[in-house]
Amino acid sequence: MFENLTSAQNRRTGRASSWDTNGGNADCFIIKPGESRVLADIKGPAQITHIWCTQGKHYRECLIKITYDNAEYPSVLVPLGDFFGLGHGIVNSYQSMFLSASANVNNTFNAWCAVNAYVPMPFRERAVVEIINESDEDHQQFFYIDYETLDTVPEDLCYFHAEFRRTNPFGGWGDGIAHVDPGMGGIVNKEKFAWDNNYVVLETKGRGHYIGCNLSVSNFYGGWWGEGDDMIWVDGYKWPPDIHGTGTEDLFGRGPSMMDKGYMRCGSSIFEGNTTRWDTYAESMGGYNRHNGKGGYQTSYVQHIENPVHFQKEIKVTIEHGHANHMANDWASTAYWYAVEPTKVIDPPPVEKRMPVLMDNQGNWIFDEKNQCPGKPVRMSDEMKQFKKQWEDNGKRGLTFWR
Repeated sequence: MFENLTSAQNRRTGRASSWDTNGGNADCFIIKPGESRVLADIKGPAQITHIWCTQGKHYRECLIKITYDNAEYPSVLVPLGDFFGLGHGIVNSYQSMFLSASANVNNTFNAWCAVNAYVPMPFRERAVVEIINESDEDHQQFFYIDYETLDTVPEDLCYFHAEFRRTNPFGGWGDGIAHVDPGMGGIVNKEKFAWDNNYVVLETKGRGHYIGCNLSVSNFYGGWWGEGDDMIWVDGYKWPPDIHGTGTEDLFGRGPSMMDKGYMRCGSSIFEGNTTRWDTYAESMGGYNRHNGKGGYQTSYVQHIENPVHFQKEIKVTIEHGHANHMANDWASTAYWYAVEPTKVIDPPPVEKRMPVLMDNQGNWIFDEKNQCPGKPVRMSDEMKQFKKQWEDNGKRGLTFWR
């Protein structure tokens, strides 16, 4: 990165922006409902070096779309807020190595926020950057897209990719059971049960390297929603997987629970403790205690800059949704990776299925079938079935929160 600052480069720098070409001060694009508007159409070989945007709403309704080298499909197709590390349509200020955001009013829906992406996006022939407005009203978009030409193109050039996934709710087998209920930690989730049941962050074929993700959680349960291990399989199934973590908070560089911090490579861009209506709030060794049981919104991120996960044929990135996939919260994620060829990403859910789950004035979740896109039910082992039956026979009693 810094070596380019100390040597002369045979490159040209350019920018596409929303400046008022009439010489006035109307420096934004107005994107109509249902319209896909091209922000930049850049001739290669070149690389996008920086994207800045600011807008006042539509963080889940609008999609950012990037297509390389005249491909018939995009390699980036993600809701605008989630692409820049902000889930749920909530804005908040944070800074990381690749992504950042600056909001005047933090931890709120539909407010003005400036977002930045500094991740390099090289290409050989052409890059087209678009915003798709899937809301039912005009979208006001200010933007810069900075790029530089490349005098030579390395044979091993890789294209930046990003895709969005969501399950609302996840099909957990033991929703309502606390992760600290006696015996829960002994439930086994391994081999094909883990491969088949874990929440999938990314599953793609080709050659490249995975560089991280963000995960947005609507915590319906109200207690500690993490504790699930990350499991990454490289170039096909095997057991154990190539990478096996120790807990969701550990994946995102925290421990023992999430914290109100955003660092350069990992952290919280939205912290649950800032979004709840709790009677009281306290941190303890494993979560939050002595509150009224109403959870909030969290977005966590990790960027594998020095430690990307390389794959030659395929990769599957997963996280247990609570230990052994027993929980049923709303999870949404954005995965980031590079591949040697432009690869088609999965289509995000329709706009109504992307919208956040809201709360009423008392902090109770408002469940609406319109924004639900449930995951498949978790396949249960005999051990899981027996544990759940014992829990139900016990009147669904057990430890509910950390004491």
